[in-house]
Amino acid sequence: MQNEPLAFRMRPRNIKEVIGQQHIIGEQTTLYKMIHNGHVPSILLYGEPGIGKTSIAYAIAGSSNLPFFALNATHAGKKDVEQIVTEARISGKVLLFLDEIHRFNKLQQDTLLPHVENGSIVLIGATTENPFHDVNPAIRSRCGEILQLKRHAQEDIVQLITVALHDEERGLGKYNIKISADQIENIALASNGDARKALTLLESIYYASDEVDGETVVEDSTIEHLSKRIGVYGDKGGSHFYNLLSALQKSVRGSDANAALYYLAHLLENGDLIAVCRRLLVMAYEDIGLANPSVGAHVYAACESAKTLGLPEARIPLATAVIEMCLSPKSNSAYSALDAAISAIHDGKTGDIPPHLKDAHYAGAKTLGHVGYKYPHDYPIGTFGGWVDQQYLPDSVNLEFYKPVIAGEEKRMAAIYDKLKTFKK
Repeated sequence: MQNEPLAFRMRPRNIKEVIGQQHIIGEQTTLYKMIHNGHVPSILLYGEPGIGKTSIAYAIAGSSNLPFFALNATHAGKKDVEQIVTEARISGKVLLFLDEIHRFNKLQQDTLLPHVENGSIVLIGATTENPFHDVNPAIRSRCGEILQLKRHAQEDIVQLITVALHDEERGLGKYNIKISADQIENIALASNGDARKALTLLESIYYASDEVDGETVVEDSTIEHLSKRIGVYGDKGGSHFYNLLSALQKSVRGSDANAALYYLAHLLENGDLIAVCRRLLVMAYEDIGLANPSVGAHVYAACESAKTLGLPEARIPLATAVIEMCLSPKSNSAYSALDAAISAIHDGKTGDIPPHLKDAHYAGAKTLGHVGYKYPHDYPIGTFGGWVDQQYLPDSVNLEFYKPVIAGEEKRMAAIYDKLKTFKK
């Protein structure tokens, strides 16, 4: 058993041994009470790697009397599913843990689903991807709950490490290890809420430490060296990556430069430079907009520079762009106005284009009544330029879509917009 990784050996054997995720399987939760009373429901577990999906599944299995099977959907075939279905017929009911469930194909689902529906197979599915996006609705509908796991709190990881250090049967308790409370805290901090990383790091630290007078002494330098990049979770193109993009945009929108830089750093460590640049360009026009129109050009230049430079130098222009957007005045008025116009069209608020605005660059246009257009440049008004009062919207569309935000450069534009209203008859 000691040949197996520490993280594998330290998996909870029953639901009482689960550390963390108390909102899902704490003693006061409905799931805990159901399992404690002998009923295991079909569920979906959703969350990042290393935060307890597999551990919870095995803990549930250890707390039930059901025959237990585990499959990974990335390589399980129809025959694997058929074998479990056969066992379910023999035993009456089995518990199946299906990891990476979002990768299950239709043929596998068709084989499995009727038996999940009639209760002969209790399904615990686990996925790192958003189940509402990536798990087939047929599977979702047969699971009683979709439970989202959270990254472990610092104190949970400390407890997990402490248990592993003292467990003589499965952990490192039979070894004489000199490690301080501060060092345990540092390991927990480096793991960034990932239990598997914490135990893997602890095991690596143990084997990288020197023995002095019969005692394995853990040095701070060993922890520091082995902790590098351990907090980076890369699922380029997956749910976590899009959550990071969302957090970056919302931090910029909220003018929090420190948070925005944190999420930018995480995204760049994952390596998808193109996706990051695309999101930054969207943000320049969606969130900064008319309040500081020059930001669009600045961000575009920064993104093009980043793509030319490549990583790691790409981080330099992108950091400049992100901080500029964070500290810039914000406005979403332009695209909100366009969305309002699109919504009006979808609602049927349409009408014929006024005749004087229709194309008149052909013989016969006057015959069709395409006349009467006044050329604004022929009507100069002070320093503003050409303007003349004439109708532009259709008769049946008397709507105002643009609502300026009084911020930054748009404040000046809003004054012009309001002034133009006073010119109209």
